[in-house]
Amino acid sequence: MAVVKTSRLEPGCVSIHAFRSAGDRRLFFIHSVWNDGGAFDIHAQLPHTVTFMETVDGLLDERREVTRTHRLV
Repeated sequence: MAVVKTSRLEPGCVSIHAFRSAGDRRLFFIHSVWNDGGAFDIHAQLPHTVTFMETVDGLLDERREVTRTHRLV
């Protein structure tokens, strides 16, 4: 997945991985870790991210979910 490889090169990207559900092959997840919220906000506006999200949104039959979290442990 090109967007993952490109995102890994961004300043502030600690890690990013794409996953596919073992139970539902139509379900995908991207999990990323960033140095801070600002780094993620910049990532979200970069052309490769915007293009990827527009492409994904055109393929979905349900609304895309994005959840920002904080690590507990």
